[in-house]
Amino acid sequence: MKALKPWFACCLSMLMLFFTVIPLASAAQDNQKVITVGLSADFPPYEFHKKIDGTDQIVGSDVEIAKRIAADMGATLQIQDIPFDSLLPALNSGRIDMIISGMTPTEERRQNVDFSESYYISRQVIMTRVEDKDKYTSVDSLQGASIGVQKGSIQEDIAKDIKDAKLTSVDRIADIVLSLESGRVDAAVMEGPVAEGQVANHDDLAITSATIPDSDTEMAIAVKKGNAELLGHINGTLAKLKQGDQVKKFVQDATALNSGEQQKSNNIFTIFWDYRQYYMKGIQYTLLLSAAGVLFGFLIGLVVSLFRLSNVGILRWIAVTYTEILRGTPMLVQLLIIHYGIAQTFHIEFSVLESGIITLSINSSAYLAEIFRAGIQGVDRGQMEAARSLGMSHGMTMRSIIIPQAVKSVLPAIGNEFVVIIKESSIVSFIGVADLMFQAQAVRSITYSALNPLLIAAAIYFIMTFVLSKLLGMLERRWSVSDKR
Repeated sequence: MKALKPWFACCLSMLMLFFTVIPLASAAQDNQKVITVGLSADFPPYEFHKKIDGTDQIVGSDVEIAKRIAADMGATLQIQDIPFDSLLPALNSGRIDMIISGMTPTEERRQNVDFSESYYISRQVIMTRVEDKDKYTSVDSLQGASIGVQKGSIQEDIAKDIKDAKLTSVDRIADIVLSLESGRVDAAVMEGPVAEGQVANHDDLAITSATIPDSDTEMAIAVKKGNAELLGHINGTLAKLKQGDQVKKFVQDATALNSGEQQKSNNIFTIFWDYRQYYMKGIQYTLLLSAAGVLFGFLIGLVVSLFRLSNVGILRWIAVTYTEILRGTPMLVQLLIIHYGIAQTFHIEFSVLESGIITLSINSSAYLAEIFRAGIQGVDRGQMEAARSLGMSHGMTMRSIIIPQAVKSVLPAIGNEFVVIIKESSIVSFIGVADLMFQAQAVRSITYSALNPLLIAAAIYFIMTFVLSKLLGMLERRWSVSDKR
């Protein structure tokens, strides 16, 4: 099995690259003064994706405010696009310095973070399908209705106060629109300017005449509790902006910018061709994450399987505990613990890409460990005894005889794990990794097409996994032929 040696060398090289080059690159950036803002870029006109000069950019009124704050501080602005309900964990873990995402400073939120002075006041409206516009003319008429809201938002709190309302809380505005159009919800509580943008791009949606009492809400910037210095800089910039009524102008300019982005055609082929660069970039990240996850998972899983087969009790206990915990907990929970929990508790910060690779690697290793254990136990015991009788050590026998045969026998299962990782890698978009799913969400927010960008992503995932399955099948047949010689 000499062919396995270069494969192991490749794994070790990537492992060294991951733990040396990437941290060094991150350390080089630490010399620059950077202010990192977190936002959920599916909230036009406040923050949204837009294709400008052929490249994807995050724009909007909140982004302009963030630029002014960074400029006044003499810092470089860095933007992280994160789902709205993950913004507060990202702030408290130190991943971002501030949140500018149309956030309302509620009393509950004030217990966990500090807020700046308010910079804008918005109204809340009820959006529904055109045929139901006259059906929901008041808040009372929504009693018992199913209502779509963005998870963790002030709109969710408003909807909770509607008697007998059935709430559907989702991460993104595009998902609310899709729920409305598909009939899964009857109405949606939404920010006024955000709803206007959706209605302008969806002929089947309308804003009702219903008035939500006391629904005018303030927007403020959130910072980590006790960060008085940053809060002072922010309030200073906001005071200057409000004095010249510039925030209102930012909103108007962003609304005009967004209104010109309506997709000429929602045809699935047109969307794919116009935004093919988004999908290509997403494919690159998805393949990188999947390959690294399986490679590192292979190495870790092999070690864990050897621990599981060891005669040393403590090593067996470690291996069993490791595999049971990782197989018994959701990958999303593992991702959040690694990305936010470790940063907040131990002050060890991984980049979004590093967190994604680590999560996929350890999760994959737990399953690969059991696959390897089955493969090793499937090798005839007589081969170990024969090798030992020839003077070979236990380690040499495992390395040269047992493990190569075990890997060959479980190759189909390893290939299946690779296919699974490609699909499950989409979960890393939750922390802002620009993988295929993240790019599909960006296209949804740009084109106002809730479904077609997802269908394109699904087709690409299928093509990747189908091609990979065929390649693994060819490799398996090639190795089978060598066994017959």
